[in-house]
Amino acid sequence: MMSEEDIQEYHNIGKAIKKSEKYKYINGIQSTDHGSRIYDVAGYRLPSVTTILGRTKDQQFLKDWIAKKGEAEAERIKNLSSRRGTSMHKFLECYITGVGYDDLTGIGQEAKSMAEKVIEIGLAPVDEYYGSEVTMYYPGLYAGQTDLVCMHNGEDAIVDFKQANRPKKKEWIEDYYLQIAAYAMAHDYVHGSAIEKGVIMVCTPDLYYQEFVVEGAELRQYKHKFLKRLDMYHELVFDEKEKAKVKINPEDFFNGA
Repeated sequence: MMSEEDIQEYHNIGKAIKKSEKYKYINGIQSTDHGSRIYDVAGYRLPSVTTILGRTKDQQFLKDWIAKKGEAEAERIKNLSSRRGTSMHKFLECYITGVGYDDLTGIGQEAKSMAEKVIEIGLAPVDEYYGSEVTMYYPGLYAGQTDLVCMHNGEDAIVDFKQANRPKKKEWIEDYYLQIAAYAMAHDYVHGSAIEKGVIMVCTPDLYYQEFVVEGAELRQYKHKFLKRLDMYHELVFDEKEKAKVKINPEDFFNGA
């Protein structure tokens, strides 16, 4: 645990973020079923957004990368990235919610520096937040956990934190945008909101920060794309009877937009 002095020093990196009770969230219970992440929430048992995207993604790039690196090295890189990302997320969650936290491992201290960079730049325009690490779910269809729902530069937004081993290009991270789109649709349906903005905050171990913003018409395009991936997922995992139960009509989501 961090000392009070350490906590104060940590929070001096950025300003305190006010908690708003505008939306009431319920957290789902996560589990794994045959390698797929599942959420039990509000009486539904739902596949995760990351599972849906993972099952419907072209895997050729990943296969080529593993072949290039070798299976052992690829697994080492994946595990290191996962541990670093988990720690970075924990630092950011605790900063946002005002809870003291530290991770004294080498990876933990690296992740802390990355989180501090996100706080310094990415969270500067955030004055108020509604929920941190909260479950988003669309009844009967899917669920997931978003890193932050907040007021970003005066607009309601879904925020996703990402660690990266190297800087990203927009064309490499379509699934990040699709995650944002899925969470925005779920939030709007369950909470009656109209979120038109998503922010992806990325930091590398050498503290290179990037920010990708999606909003308006572009966000609506990603919503349509996610629904197509959701249809693909249903084709893969459901029999004909189950498919009929979850047939997706985009007009139900966008009123024809």
